[in-house]
Amino acid sequence: MKNLRNALLLKQLYQLKQLGYKYTSVTPYKEDEQHLRLPNTLDSLKKQAMECHLCELSKSRQKVVFGEGDPQADILFIGEGPGTMEDSSGKPFVGRSGELLTKMIENVLLISRSEVYITNIVKCRPPNNATPTPTQAHTCQPYLLKQIELIRPKIIVTLGVTAYHYLTGDDTEISKVRGTLHKQNDYTVIPTYHPSYLLRNPSAKKEVFEDLLKVKELMGK
Repeated sequence: MKNLRNALLLKQLYQLKQLGYKYTSVTPYKEDEQHLRLPNTLDSLKKQAMECHLCELSKSRQKVVFGEGDPQADILFIGEGPGTMEDSSGKPFVGRSGELLTKMIENVLLISRSEVYITNIVKCRPPNNATPTPTQAHTCQPYLLKQIELIRPKIIVTLGVTAYHYLTGDDTEISKVRGTLHKQNDYTVIPTYHPSYLLRNPSAKKEVFEDLLKVKELMGK
């Protein structure tokens, strides 16, 4: 599995960039390929993520928030990163944002939360709920990509601009891209607003409702 090696190389490059380097002859991080392969089951992958110390977020976290839901879900929701309550519980999207996401799933998609899978770009809470840095996001990315590979969802709903950006590489503002369909690999990406944004801007709920109707239509519900 080369994703983990690439993440480590990216981490080193970002660190060098922060130090002011533009070019470097530093020998890239090298590791035995055997140790870079990620497990081929969600349970084993979760166990490895629980013991991860590849970035500084591992120093301040309480718990790793790997993700939860149906391991064969057709719909995967991806957020930005764990908050305070997620960090203490080890579960994604709890508290007010989680309650709103659950209502969105049940009231619009007409399925239970347990029928989808929910995770984040980074598995550990950034201090003060800050937006994950590029180093943190790219270091954690192999876990997310492996989750996608193992779950094999038909639709991925990205919640907020951070999730959309790091999954697709597109920097377009979420207000301009939300509700659009993007075919990527074997799944369709549909970006929409993050539930925490809706708590601050209730008027945007109508737009998210429209976005989720597209998800429902794609699933033939």
